[in-house]
Amino acid sequence: MDSAAKREPEIQTPEENHPALNAILGANPFVGLDARQVVGTLTALLAHLASRPATVAARALELWLELGQVAAGVSTVAPEPGDRRFADPAWSQHPLYHRMMQTYLAWRTAVHDLVDQDDGVEWKQAGQQEFAVTLMTEALAPTNALWLNPAALKRAFDTAGMSLVWGLRNFIGDLWNNGGMPSQVDKRPFQVGKNLAVSPGAVVFRSPLCEVIQYAPATGNVYERPLLFIPPQINKFYIMDLAPGRSFIEYAVKHGLAMFTISWRNPTPRDRNWGLDEYVTACKDAIAAACEITGSPDCNVLGVCAGGITTSLMLGHLAACGDKRVNAATLLVTTLDTSLPSMTGMFATEDAIKAARERSEKKGVLDGGDMARVFAWMRPNDLVWNYWVNNYLLGNDPAPFDILYWNADPTNLPAKLHAGFLDLFLRNPLTRGAAVTILGTPIDLGAVKNDLYLVAGMTDHICAWRACYRTTRMFGGRIEFVLGSSGHIQSLVNPPGNFKARYYVGARLPEDPDEWFKGAAENKGSWWDHWIKWIGARSGGERPAPKSLGSELYKAGEPAPGLYVHERH
Repeated sequence: MDSAAKREPEIQTPEENHPALNAILGANPFVGLDARQVVGTLTALLAHLASRPATVAARALELWLELGQVAAGVSTVAPEPGDRRFADPAWSQHPLYHRMMQTYLAWRTAVHDLVDQDDGVEWKQAGQQEFAVTLMTEALAPTNALWLNPAALKRAFDTAGMSLVWGLRNFIGDLWNNGGMPSQVDKRPFQVGKNLAVSPGAVVFRSPLCEVIQYAPATGNVYERPLLFIPPQINKFYIMDLAPGRSFIEYAVKHGLAMFTISWRNPTPRDRNWGLDEYVTACKDAIAAACEITGSPDCNVLGVCAGGITTSLMLGHLAACGDKRVNAATLLVTTLDTSLPSMTGMFATEDAIKAARERSEKKGVLDGGDMARVFAWMRPNDLVWNYWVNNYLLGNDPAPFDILYWNADPTNLPAKLHAGFLDLFLRNPLTRGAAVTILGTPIDLGAVKNDLYLVAGMTDHICAWRACYRTTRMFGGRIEFVLGSSGHIQSLVNPPGNFKARYYVGARLPEDPDEWFKGAAENKGSWWDHWIKWIGARSGGERPAPKSLGSELYKAGEPAPGLYVHERH
């Protein structure tokens, strides 16, 4: 084994611009897809093209002309910026490899140009066609074949063939342990509670559905009003408590917030009947614990993605009941209006949702591991073929990367909760007052008068920022909308100190998001620093930090991060 293979793995951080960082889908109640959908979409596309022979012939002629230029060595076809597949010098310097690359790229462009982009075609249909074509074209990239990949051939020569042995070892390991998918992360350096989710605290409430963790204060005084974090149900809460220095929870505690978080239990088929009502009830129970422990009559809440949807439903329910237990709310990368184009909404059709509901009802849960594999195929270059080449053709281990470890540590969704999310995706009821009911109360977000802080990511391909901006028109309280310069996960793990980070703030909230952006001011740094001032102004006065956690009613038990975060099924 060479020296590179012997080195201890170095844990990577987001600042190193990991190619998969903006590709992972994170916490989304996904509709799902299967091979039949992909084949059906391609069949429909071929049938459509058969009815337009002139268009196909014209594009074929353009391709042949381009291929003629490739053969003559005068073509200007080049990879897109950021396409790392062709980074090896052979692709640009060796005549044969260079022509092979240009032939593939010209063919790939021609095939994508055939996807119907007519104004009369629904965005979901066009998006599904584009996705199916992407699966096909990216799978056929020459870089995915050992005998066509110069970097893999050189690696095999340099290691006297050992890279092929290591690649076969990795391939067999993934067949056995990862459902046949290339592993995205070296999990060995990570242990939850040891170097992830290490903020000190204790479990102060436990139910069959969740644990509530109170974090130990890090300042002499703390704000009177507590903050409760409501995480997504399909991933574990520690995305907001990664390594020290990049933990949002650590940051909040160091700034004097009385911090609590929910840690959802990983449901099994016997928990199939946990639905939106049960999860909203669990959030109310967590609020009761946080308020009783701190002696505050109300609290602030923060929801992320699917947890933000749950938070919004709870706020609507509390408003309908006249319950004032929530003062202000923060929603991060949360889409409530599903009418705008998005990656997940693309598959939210009647047939797809019916099939997804039937699958989870049959199993009792939507399996988190299965969904993670589906997510990977949504970004095949970044999350499948990138690791196929690295792990199998080059014989390397995937890098240790804490965010990807978290992404590979999903939870299941109970069938009833999955059905509830699917209904929200398909019917889009939150845009209409009283179109959905939670715990017997109609939900009208316009009746929610709490102050809201909304965060979206400019390059978020899951919760598109313009869709997130729609939320500003749905609630009835004062709203602060902040747009970060990064993607879905980087919008969450965004500690101060990153010189590349930017965020935009605008006082006016016009109906058109692009008009808002034109008038928004650009700020350097992380939105965390902007948010901490906003939440501090809504957290009441200060009081001496408690010397112990919990209370007589809610006694401190298991140390953070608790027991439920370790459960896997």
